[in-house]
Amino acid sequence: MLIVPERQIPDLLTRSASFTAVEKVFAAMAAGQAYNFPVIREAIGHEDALYGFKGGFDRDGHTLGLKAGGYWPHNLEKRGLINHQSTVFLFDPDSGMISAMVGGNYMTALRTAAASAVSIQHLARPDAKVIGMIGAGHQATFQLRAALEQRPFEKVIGWNLHPEMLPNLAAVAEEAGLPFEAVELDGMTEADVIITITSSFAPSLLAQHVSPGTHIACMGTDTKGKQELEAALLGSATVFADEIDQSITLGEAQHAIAAGLISRDDVTEIGAVINGTHPGRSSAEEITLFDGTGVGLQDLAVAAAVVDLAVEQGVAIEVDF
Repeated sequence: MLIVPERQIPDLLTRSASFTAVEKVFAAMAAGQAYNFPVIREAIGHEDALYGFKGGFDRDGHTLGLKAGGYWPHNLEKRGLINHQSTVFLFDPDSGMISAMVGGNYMTALRTAAASAVSIQHLARPDAKVIGMIGAGHQATFQLRAALEQRPFEKVIGWNLHPEMLPNLAAVAEEAGLPFEAVELDGMTEADVIITITSSFAPSLLAQHVSPGTHIACMGTDTKGKQELEAALLGSATVFADEIDQSITLGEAQHAIAAGLISRDDVTEIGAVINGTHPGRSSAEEITLFDGTGVGLQDLAVAAAVVDLAVEQGVAIEVDF
């Protein structure tokens, strides 16, 4: 078994490698060559933590495995650790033997950012100039860096429930040589692309905050009850998802489905756009929306890439099992 510890991954994994791995696995999912297993996610009754498992099998990528982990909301204040903690386990699909164990924290941040970046690459208008961020926490900085590589953006605008966190976004904009402006939610009408990345259980982004032609990547809703967008927005947009079943039960689409504004048939896998079996954006005025719930196959694809890089660079730890 190979082990790639968490401490090694920032030196191995790039945004480009994450993007390629996620794009390929989305395409494989839409082609029916890869599928996710049912998600287990439970409140464990200790430390207010949520813990669970995501897994799947990718025939194209010859990848089988699972990610175990969850959200410990008091980690930062009590232990100086990030609140999301996870580990990925890979298995040989031919024999069933375990093949690798990979630290999942940094990798999860990059694969989540890669998913929204893939959606921007395939669905945003080519002339998009202003990117809007709703949310300014740890993950938001990963989202913004990956997104800025997909279009020639000229400005970053941002809103956060706690405005004192907005300097996180301003610093990333400065890295990219772009101006940053803090705005109220109605200022999001200036944005050509909007990324939402919060842990909200009530909508922040309303239909009146979004201009025609905008692409929205909704990345924070991954649990029943969570909600970042007004349901009416999905009713007026062309909706895409990483996986349809998760989108309509755990993702942003759950609320629009419950309100009768859309049906399952109104949600398309983004892999179909990547594969060319769906045209994607059809006009400059169309609002496109990506419901990114986070699927186990994303983690497995990126973990497999990490293992290959670790072996190539001679830093993978081999142990008998």
